[in-house]
Amino acid sequence: MKVGCIGLGDIAQKAYLPVLGSLPGIEPHLQTRTPATLHRVGDALRVPAGQRHTTLDELLAQDLDAAFVHAPTAAHPQIVTRLLEAGVPTYVDKPLAYELADSERLVALAEERGVSLAVGFNRRHAPAYAQCAEHPRELIVMQKNRVGLPEEPRAMILDDFIHVVDTLRFLAPGEIEDVTVRARVVDGLLHHVVLQLAGDGFTALGVMNRLSGSTEEILEVSGQDTKRQVLNISDVIDHKGQPTLRRRGDWVPVARQRGIEQVALGFLDAVRAGKPLSARDALATHALCERIVHAVQDRPAGS
Repeated sequence: MKVGCIGLGDIAQKAYLPVLGSLPGIEPHLQTRTPATLHRVGDALRVPAGQRHTTLDELLAQDLDAAFVHAPTAAHPQIVTRLLEAGVPTYVDKPLAYELADSERLVALAEERGVSLAVGFNRRHAPAYAQCAEHPRELIVMQKNRVGLPEEPRAMILDDFIHVVDTLRFLAPGEIEDVTVRARVVDGLLHHVVLQLAGDGFTALGVMNRLSGSTEEILEVSGQDTKRQVLNISDVIDHKGQPTLRRRGDWVPVARQRGIEQVALGFLDAVRAGKPLSARDALATHALCERIVHAVQDRPAGS
């Protein structure tokens, strides 16, 4: 099975390529415009010279069975369009694109061509988060905070806060009927954003503070007088009377802990089985992010 990997940055090197490199029957084809990176990564993974490419044209000439796109977000529309038009089942890091119109076009193109398109919302597959979907969820609270990283609103929301948005959508136990956004923007940079989603019998809160003093990710789901808390996609604390702590096993790979291994294997299994994958639900997350971007941009300066 010939599998292309486009873009060889940190996420590809640390998370996806170790998974692909461990699978039998996979012939990896690497592509980046930076020769030094291509040779360094290729040498580390013992990828033959004939499976290293500096252009997308070279890569597409290999008659790929599937492709993973880990290039910068701005390059996604052009790269994914080429892959879909060539009939290559495609997995792309979130987001599909910065602009909703581009994301809608890519999803429509995939459906028109009958080609699988998957978006990398790995937290849905992280064991600690997936288990939260089995817990009462009258109230869902997720925080994903950073240190000293205020950013332009669209980039911050689509590149990072989108994880919070998609996780809340994934865990919401019913139809979302109300959306409320609060934010603070100073000199064009988004300092923090708070999203509230509500429906019949549940409320979900998503928070991102880019000036929080700590890099952390905390998820809490509660209901029926019980609570489950997940710290940094790893440690799980169940609260019902006395709290009980379950830690990640010492030998559990980070890619498995974060759901990356599971989502990558699921994509490849579907390709092998000829099972079509749709990005239509992922598009709903992008649409909600676009709504958040507009709500943030329409706020008075400094608020």
